[in-house]
Amino acid sequence: MPQITIEYSAVLADLFDRRGFALALHPAASELIGSAPADFKTRFHALDEVVIGDGGAAEAMIHADVAIMPGRAAAVKERLGALTLETLCRFLGPGSGRNTQVTVEVRDIADYHKRVLPQ
Repeated sequence: MPQITIEYSAVLADLFDRRGFALALHPAASELIGSAPADFKTRFHALDEVVIGDGGAAEAMIHADVAIMPGRAAAVKERLGALTLETLCRFLGPGSGRNTQVTVEVRDIADYHKRVLPQ
């Protein structure tokens, strides 16, 4: 925990510093929600086919699903969403030539099991 999944239009791949985003978000979010940075897991999925609005080619998107353990106050979740949104925008370089919708959903994990296997 937390489990962060980023889906983004593949046309943004060269402009989106994915590793930089994760390495910036993990410690900042860790401090905010009180979870160890080592527990953060972020994975990225480039989407080859995305239809936004009327399907025009000038549109792109990035969406973050941030799943955390239950028990955080609504205000903390709101700050986590804002932090994630700001960090996504900071690590998306200019020049895509597209209107890019950047969205974040923060949600509680319903059921979670974890085991760390030693080396």
